[in-house]
Amino acid sequence: MNAPAAPWWAPDRHADRRPALLLRNRILAAFRAWFEARDFVEAEAACLQVSPGNEAHLAAFATEALGASGARTPLYLHTSPEFACKKLLAAGEPRLFSVARVFRNRERGPLHHPEFTMLEWYRSGAPYTELMTDCAALLGLAAEIAGIHRFVFRGREADPRAEPERLTVAEAFDRLAGIDLLATVVATGETDRDALAAAVAGADLRVAPDDTWADLFSRVLVARVEPCLGIGRPTILCEYPVSEAALARPAAHDPRVAERFELYACGVELANAFGELTDADEQRRRFEAEMAEKFRVYGERYPIDEEFLQALARMPEASGIALGFDRLAMLACGAGRIEDVIWTPVVGTAP
Repeated sequence: MNAPAAPWWAPDRHADRRPALLLRNRILAAFRAWFEARDFVEAEAACLQVSPGNEAHLAAFATEALGASGARTPLYLHTSPEFACKKLLAAGEPRLFSVARVFRNRERGPLHHPEFTMLEWYRSGAPYTELMTDCAALLGLAAEIAGIHRFVFRGREADPRAEPERLTVAEAFDRLAGIDLLATVVATGETDRDALAAAVAGADLRVAPDDTWADLFSRVLVARVEPCLGIGRPTILCEYPVSEAALARPAAHDPRVAERFELYACGVELANAFGELTDADEQRRRFEAEMAEKFRVYGERYPIDEEFLQALARMPEASGIALGFDRLAMLACGAGRIEDVIWTPVVGTAP
């Protein structure tokens, strides 16, 4: 029987981890300097929020605040600083970034940790394509600080200093799975589940009777698309179907798709960006649909942050992005697991 692994704080194990942890610190310091040189303000978002976010498949950590009278107020550890940052945009901050500790339940593995660091930044009045340029610059900066020319993860390589490939979701589904995705989406953004099911079955992927359109979309994305992204150079996967972009505005050139992109390197998703939706009524409708799906699948709902919707109605047009800093540090350090670049990993949860 193998002996149990030493805890992360064991001196020998810490000595092995310490070079990667120090490199993580240097990259984060360089990122902060990069943003400050471009007139971004750093904002600290409170971790405790009335709503952790309203995405159907995100699981939060719940707690409560006790008042002096003993009254109990439900609160959640946020899954992202997004709601707080957008309130600051509504307040008048034109450019801001946040290095936030965020919390997601039911997530643990080589690329997931229940508590991790999210780097988010927002640009008022800027198209979301500017965030693509930001991403390329930050990948190159991380590589420069690390003194490397390649990211390597599980046998896949990418040049972090190369200009990222830009690929639409529809192009990726056609190229990598032979599926005409937009043929299953109508101009209103509604989806045709049966049409996608037939296409997925034709691509030799499993289709279950109770699969929704979103289930089938995710199955193709995970099985056929994501493993092929960010190989050789980073990939920006853009123009997601509107139904898969709950916080993004529809694209001007095609109402079936939204201004959303994700950044990949070595098959690893690093960032998720939006041209931000500012229609509060439409955002409420999308949140309610997400929470209905959450209740159907998991039997629970999260509250809607009414102040967020009030702020959204006053927020200027903006673009924003969330980057999983630990994942980027992992690639820059050549680590095999996200925990290798987290100073004090969470204990007591199963992978």
